[in-house]
Amino acid sequence: MTPQRPPRDLRLDVLRGWLQVSIFIAHAFGAIYFWGIHASWGVSDSSEQFVLLSGLALGSVFTLKRVRDGFGAALRDLGGRIRRLYLTHLVVFVLFAAMVFWAQMAVPLPGVVEATGWGWLVREPWLAIPGTLSLLYQPAFMDILPLFVLCMVLLAPFLWLLERLGDWALLAPFGLYGAAQILGLMPHGLGGRELGFDPLAWQVLFLLGAWLGRRALLGASPLPRHPALFATALLVLLAGLWVKLGHYGWMVPAPALLDEFSQKPSLGPLRLVHALALAWLVAVLVPREAPWMHGALPRALAVIGRHSLHVFCLGLFLSWGVAMALSLHPAGAWWLELALIPLGAAALAGFAATLERRRQPSRRMARAG
Repeated sequence: MTPQRPPRDLRLDVLRGWLQVSIFIAHAFGAIYFWGIHASWGVSDSSEQFVLLSGLALGSVFTLKRVRDGFGAALRDLGGRIRRLYLTHLVVFVLFAAMVFWAQMAVPLPGVVEATGWGWLVREPWLAIPGTLSLLYQPAFMDILPLFVLCMVLLAPFLWLLERLGDWALLAPFGLYGAAQILGLMPHGLGGRELGFDPLAWQVLFLLGAWLGRRALLGASPLPRHPALFATALLVLLAGLWVKLGHYGWMVPAPALLDEFSQKPSLGPLRLVHALALAWLVAVLVPREAPWMHGALPRALAVIGRHSLHVFCLGLFLSWGVAMALSLHPAGAWWLELALIPLGAAALAGFAATLERRRQPSRRMARAG
């Protein structure tokens, strides 16, 4: 039986929208609104959920096209998505570089080019440009989209393996993750910059999401809800809270091993299971559709979630601008943050609403055709 495209999950749209707002707040490096996002209270943040949900969506899309139109058609569609994301990263890279160079000269912000990792592009552009094209030169804020490109490259081989080995194919991403943790495997960044995300480790979240997306599309049973799983998930979240509160000096610091297992670039084991525990609790406790999801704020978040990529790109520029404003006016940073963060979030919502209005006529024309 050919699987049908499942109805859109409003819960996922709202969640993706909230993740985008959380990423904007985190990138702004403020000291007030940051306490309202879950990164302040645990060892994982929105990045992990963003990667997991992206894998879930693309795993479902690829599987549907594979079953309906064949592996070649699914591969061509995925190749087009990879190409568009790669080009999007290059456009964002160029515009972000222009913004940073302008800020150093016009604001002025002396030293900001070097401090944020863009100096190599000035000193040795003949090397920095190929480094950019290889996705291994990652100045500040330029590290997440290359991770998605590399993860998407792994998607088709992984799903091909799933068709032949079933769930045993999960040994491949988990084996690569284990090797990255034990052997310290990580591609070297260029231009004196380390990679913000080790793709050899972070791929496990993306491909696990793809496995879940494929599984749901093919009608597999829902995630289990055994009491032992609830207890384990809560213990993991409490361990993450202990690590964070220890960092703030609010309680006895957690053992050094927990800190070591919470590293972000390498997606440490505690960070991984913390992100999975949080995702599982949301998946089993939050219904697919609830009255509160139709309120004004959740609807705005859902629109942001439906345009995650474009909103994320705009959010990079806005959050960097907020962060620079806060650093330029430390004495008044608190009132600047109170004003600028809501304005930035409103700009993201307005941008997403504009994209939504433009997409609706094209959808109606496609249905009519």
